[in-house]
Parts: sequence; structure tokens; C-alpha cells
Amino acid sequence: MWKLRNCLTEKKSCERKQAFISAKDRKNMSSSSQTPSEIEALECHFTWIREITRSELLDMRDKLEDIGTDEGNFWLGSIYNMWGFVLYKLNFRDEALQSLNKATETLKRLREEDEGPWLVVNYGNLAWLHHHLGEEATSQDYLSKVGALKSKFPSLSQDELHPEIYAEKAWTLMKFDKEKQLAADYFQRAFNMQPDMVQWKSSRVIALASAAKHWYTDLSDDLLQEIRTAREQDPENLYLAAVELKERNRKGESVGDEAETLGQKILLQPVSSYSGLKPLLRLHRQQKTLDEAIVLTEEALQRHPNECYLKRCAALCYKWKLFSLGGVQADQRTIKRAIQLHKEVINLYPDTSFAKKVDLADVQAKSTQGCTKAEQMYKGLLKTENLDPANQQLLYSSYARYLYFDCHDSNKSIRYHMMSAEIQPRDLYGKKSIEKLKKILDNGTNQMCREIREFLEQLP
Repeated sequence: MWKLRNCLTEKKSCERKQAFISAKDRKNMSSSSQTPSEIEALECHFTWIREITRSELLDMRDKLEDIGTDEGNFWLGSIYNMWGFVLYKLNFRDEALQSLNKATETLKRLREEDEGPWLVVNYGNLAWLHHHLGEEATSQDYLSKVGALKSKFPSLSQDELHPEIYAEKAWTLMKFDKEKQLAADYFQRAFNMQPDMVQWKSSRVIALASAAKHWYTDLSDDLLQEIRTAREQDPENLYLAAVELKERNRKGESVGDEAETLGQKILLQPVSSYSGLKPLLRLHRQQKTLDEAIVLTEEALQRHPNECYLKRCAALCYKWKLFSLGGVQADQRTIKRAIQLHKEVINLYPDTSFAKKVDLADVQAKSTQGCTKAEQMYKGLLKTENLDPANQQLLYSSYARYLYFDCHDSNKSIRYHMMSAEIQPRDLYGKKSIEKLKKILDNGTNQMCREIREFLEQLP
């Protein structure tokens, strides 16, 4: 797969190249500015994802690279489809076409057939891409192919999509944190129509479990039972296995031996964000066995020393380790390794590294002379312009935590929690700041309690 991180760090040269569009291309693009209604009605990424920012595209690109393109992935065709959309939106048109053609080849190979309803989304993407390129004849050809497939493989009802389309739409929306519930609903519709596709069931419960993780809510007993059932039906899905172990541990079950066995299985799998490693590491965090998590990620890095995703996981484990110590000073070897990994991750994810820069500032604060470096880093980060609301909330909330625990400045910490909480739309870290302010208010000993109460009362 294309390693676009390096290419995008040279975006100025790429943009200069894009500026040299031929007069014929400009004419074609102008002639295609009017989008035909049949194109607008297609079920594909270009109609599912109408509004997306550049930062969201860069984040999606990193997520796709972390998933990887291992041939054993059930969703490989969908991955290439998503790549094509993201690449086009990032102005890599040739690569976008290559990826969508790769999706066609992959879907045919995986399904061992030359046509089927699972090609509808792919052909829809190709119709849109050629339309955007001003190649209307080719676009119309793909439109005809979509029509032929829909006639040959109709949905069960005029009011419903084909289950294959529901499934790919669900997988696509699952990549966007805010769409996980909708994704789960689409997966359920697909599975109801075609209950032999256990991968759709597994993906549904993974989406719901992920949503709960981001919302900091516990999984219901019904969902935990669904996860157990899905794991029985899809035993090779190690990601699902790790999610189930994490939830069973939260319920008080002893899963230590199973976790160790699962970790060894994950080490034997191709590196991917869906290998099960991340939820297994979160299990170790729950169990307060972060040393075992660090050993696991370091062993994975010994096997695959150049894998960006593994360095990202290792950096996360070391950060958790340092934060778990409370006021106890960590050994300098651990701090040095944590700093090294965070710096490497920042270099490996240059366009989406803001959160890791915040993490690095926090990690620096744990070293012997770290507060000076951490303060310098935070002051630089606070001057960053054009931050999106989510990153603003992350920065203010993290700085507030740093001010309280490392600088022992509770009043200034409260101010920054307030700044985080009032940003709209309120995201994860804004909500965490509100919870922190409520705890301070409940404690009732801080001199700013009256101001906190008035602030919380006027929040929307």
C-alpha cells in the first residue's frame, strides 16, 4: 500500500504539481461541475461522506495505514475502496484510481466470482471518480454496471438496500467515531437479511463496544452477551476476543491466563490495528499489569521494528505506566524510553501528531528536569493556531491536569478545565473537564467552588 505520510509532508511540491492541470483537464472538470442525478443517487463513499475536513482525511489515512492490507483481512476490498476515496480527496488522483481498481480485483478474488452485489459500492466510487475527472463516458459505463448489478441482485425490498451495501456502508461509517451507533444499526440490518455473515455480527458488536469506550460508559449485560455469542461464531477474530476479555475482567472475572495466551496469538498475526493488541493492552491497564503490556509491545517491536502502529501502542503503554505511578518517581530508563517512543511516533505521524505532542509534554514532566521542558512545550502548543474543537479541549484539559499534578497550581488548573468545558461541540476531553470540575465542587474545599458552581450552571 502507498506510504502517504512521507508524500504528504512534501505537500507543497505535490500542490505545485496539481497546479499544472492542462487546459483540456480544466475544460473537462468544468463540464462535469453539474452532477447528474443518477450519480447523486449512488450508494458509495462519495455520497455517504458529504462533508469532511482535511484533518479528518489525514486521520482517516493514518487509520487505514494502521489497519494494513493483509490478504487475510475480510474487509480488504472495503479498505481499498476507502483508500480510493481518501486518496482522491487528498488530490492523489492516480493513486485513487489504482486503489479503486485494486478494490475491484480484491473483491472478485475474495468472493471467487466476477460479479455480485458487493461490487455496487466499488463501481459507484469509480463512477464518481471518473465523473470528477471529467471522463463522462467512463463514468456512464460504471453507472450502467451499477444498474445491471442492482437488477441482477435486487434487495429484498424496495425500501431496503442490499445487505452487502448495508454492510459496507456500516464499515465505512464505523471509521468515524460519531457514526458508530448508525454503523451498528446498518450492520444489524445486513445481518438480519444474511445471518450467515458472522463477520458483520462481529463488526457490529465491535462498533458498539468502541462507542462505549469513547463515551466512557459501561457495556450492558445484553451487549456483553452479544459479544460472547459473536466470539463463539467468529473464533478467529482476535480483536473481538480481546474486547470480550476486557469486559469480562471489568465484570470481575479472572482472565489472566486467557490474556497471556491471546497475547502470544496476536504476536503471530500480521501487524494491524485490528489484530486485537490495543484492547488487550487496555485490559492490562485495567488489571494494573502495565509491565506485562510493555513487555508485550516491546516483543512485538523486536519482531517488527519498523511498524508505526506498534510504536504507537508502545508509546501509549509507557505513558500509562508513568501516569499510574502517582507521585512516585519512575526510573530514568522508563522515562527515557517513553520520551524516545513519543518522539518517534510524532515523526511517523507528522500530520496528525498534535495529541502525541501533548502526551510528550506530559511525559517530559516526569523526568528529573522535566517541568521546565514540559512548560516550554505546553506554551508552544497553546500558541497553535486553527486548532479544531476536539484538539483544543484535549490541550486545555491536559494542561489543566499537568498544572494540578506537576505544578501544584489548582486555581490555574481549574481555569483551563473551564476553558476546555465551554468549547462546542463538546468532545471527550471537554466532558472529562466537566467531570473534574464537578468533583472539585463536590469536595467543597476549594476557594473557587462558588465560581465553579456558577460556571457549570450556565453551561449549555
